[in-house]
Amino acid sequence: MSTTAFHGAFAADDTIKVGVLHSLSGTMAISETTLKDAMLMLIDEQNKKGGVLGKKLEPVVVDPASNWPLFAEKARELIQKDKVSAVFGCWTSVSRKSVLPVFKELNSILFYPVQFEGEESERNVFYTGAAPNQQAIPAVDYLMKNEGVQRWVLEGTDYVYPRTTNKILEAYLKSKGVKDEDIIINYTPFGFSDWQTEVSKIKAFGAAGKKTAVVSTINGDANVPFYKELGNQGVKAEDIPVVAFSVGEEELAGVDTKPLVGHLAAWNYFQSVDTPANAAFIKEWHAYTKSDKRVTNDPMEAAYIGFNMWVKAVEKAGTTDPDKVIDALVGVSVPNLTGGTATMMPNHYITKPVLIGEVQENGQFDVVSQTPAVVGKEWSDYLPDSKDLISDWRMPMNCGNFNVTTGKCGGKGS
Repeated sequence: MSTTAFHGAFAADDTIKVGVLHSLSGTMAISETTLKDAMLMLIDEQNKKGGVLGKKLEPVVVDPASNWPLFAEKARELIQKDKVSAVFGCWTSVSRKSVLPVFKELNSILFYPVQFEGEESERNVFYTGAAPNQQAIPAVDYLMKNEGVQRWVLEGTDYVYPRTTNKILEAYLKSKGVKDEDIIINYTPFGFSDWQTEVSKIKAFGAAGKKTAVVSTINGDANVPFYKELGNQGVKAEDIPVVAFSVGEEELAGVDTKPLVGHLAAWNYFQSVDTPANAAFIKEWHAYTKSDKRVTNDPMEAAYIGFNMWVKAVEKAGTTDPDKVIDALVGVSVPNLTGGTATMMPNHYITKPVLIGEVQENGQFDVVSQTPAVVGKEWSDYLPDSKDLISDWRMPMNCGNFNVTTGKCGGKGS
C-alpha cells in the first residue's frame, strides 16, 4: 500500500508527488531501506527551501519487498494511481529491468542510483550509479598495478548485474593477457549463507603461487556470512584481497570488521571523504535520522546527485512534464560530495570519480586511490555486440543503441 508523508495536508494541485521505489523487506532491505530514508531527507530539505516551482514535494513510498515482478506492479501504481512526476528507485538490475517496460509505456522518469553492468541506455531512465568503466575496470586495473594480481576469482550473486559485469571483466582480463586457467567465475543465489565450501575453493585457487584476488559482485545480505567466512578461514587481505562492488558502509555495519581490514571496495564515494559538502551531508543525515551511528554510502550520494539534477531540470523546464524534463536533464551539472561536480551526459549516464577504499576496523574506508571524473560508458568496448554502439538522447539521434558501423539505430548490444 502507498504511504504519503503529507496525508492530504496540501491540496493535490499544491504538491508535486515523487515516487520512492525501494525494498523495505526481503533480502535487499539491508541495502535499500537507507535509500528510502535518504530520499525522504532530500525531499524534506527541498521543501524547507520552498519546494519546486513553488509547490511542496510529496513523497509516495512503496515496498516492492525484494520481489522483482512486484517492482513493475508498484511502479505502475506510482505512475498511474499516485500520479508521481518521477520515481527514485530500484537497486538490483533485475528490479530495474522489471520496471523498464512500465516507464517506457507510461512515459515516466526513473532515477537509478546504483552501480550496475551498463549495456543499457533508455530514454526514460537516468543512471546515476557507476557503469563498469567507472568501477569494475578501474578496480581490476588497481589490483593489477598496485597488488600485482595475476589470478582472478569473479564471485557474484546469480542475476544479471554480476553475470554481465563478469562477462565484461573476463573479456577485459583476457585482453590484458590473463589466461583461462587464471580466471574462475562462480555464482550463488540471493541470500546465500553457506560459504564454507566456496571460501575453501577460493583459498585453494589462491594457493597456486600466483597473486590472487577476489572480485565480488555479491549483493544484499549474502555479504554478511561471506565476509564472516573469510574471517573464519583466515583469508587475509595481504594474501587474497577481495575488492567488492556492492559492499559499502551500510553492509559492513553488520559485520565484525577486524578480520576484513585491508580488503577493498571500489565506489565513487565513501563516507570518509574529507570535503565540506560531505561533512554537511553527514551532519544533515545524522540530524534527520536522529542517530550518529547511521552511515552514509555511495548509492546515497548517487540518489543525492539524481534528486538535485531532477530539481534543477524541473526548474529549468518550468514544468514536471516528462518529455520536457527528460530534454532539460542532459547537460545539467550539480555538486557531488567528493569535491567536484556531476554532469548528466547525452547517454543519460553521469560523470564520476573512481575511488578505491580499504576496509578499516571501524567499518569505514581509507581511500587509497582516486581518479578525476570519468564519463560513464553505456556500452562496453570489450563485448563484440556492444563495441560499435553509442547512445545520445538528444535530437536528431535520439537513440540508445546507435551502431556507428551500420549508421543505424537499433544495434543489438548484449
